[in-house]
Amino acid sequence: MQANAAAMVAEAPANDSPVASTALAKLYGEPLLRMPTDLYIPPDALEIFLEAFEGPLDLLLYLIRRQNFNILDIPMAQVTRQYLQYVEQVRIHNLELAAEYLLMAAMLIEIKSRMLLPVRKADGGDEAGDPRAELVRRLLEYEQMKLAALQINALPQLGRDFLLPQVHIDQSVVVRWADVSVIELQSAWSELLRRATLTQHHHISREELSVREHMSGILRALQGRKFVEFSELFDSTRGIPVLVVNFVALLELAKETLIEITQAEPFAPIYVRLAYVPA
Repeated sequence: MQANAAAMVAEAPANDSPVASTALAKLYGEPLLRMPTDLYIPPDALEIFLEAFEGPLDLLLYLIRRQNFNILDIPMAQVTRQYLQYVEQVRIHNLELAAEYLLMAAMLIEIKSRMLLPVRKADGGDEAGDPRAELVRRLLEYEQMKLAALQINALPQLGRDFLLPQVHIDQSVVVRWADVSVIELQSAWSELLRRATLTQHHHISREELSVREHMSGILRALQGRKFVEFSELFDSTRGIPVLVVNFVALLELAKETLIEITQAEPFAPIYVRLAYVPA
């Protein structure tokens, strides 16, 4: 205890004062003149578990395999005695953990008691089965699952046994352009043509056209003729602008009552003639 207490305090002061010379050590800046009397470590402050079991079946299997017992012919008296000794130690230190083990202990005592009784025949005349059969079945199943878990745990695991390599490759060192096929070129050319049709421009050139001049031409064409068909007054070979101006000239002449536009019946040909001027 004195060695442990000396390890918990700081080094002894190095000054030459009377108090410092008689002090054992210096604790939080104050001289320690004698060892503390209340330094006590309880017996259960440090526990060492030599064997760790995951449950009652794990403990039973350990007791059977450690002593090389035949699992199909378990000596219940010896195994039960060893099992109860362990449960008693668990119950003293951890009552909550012992509850699960006490249930198995009751089962072992029941099996042991049934084995001491004389064998009785069942209702069908057959002899009753071995009371240990259900326990043996559970132990075998548990052992198979435990061995399977150990085999799985022995497999290499990512993060525990190995790591995935990570390599950084700079792709900007070598530039590789993709190859272009003929079909892709045709598609790109078709897209250019389609865009060109959407941005077409219509250039309008200015042409000097006189409405009065066309009015005079219409009057000259009507001179000396009684009726002239409407379409004969227009020359379609000179273009749309000329036709438009010529039509406007015809309307101006009709507005000024210099010509007359007549039609015999609906959908019949339209005729134009000079307006009648009374003498």
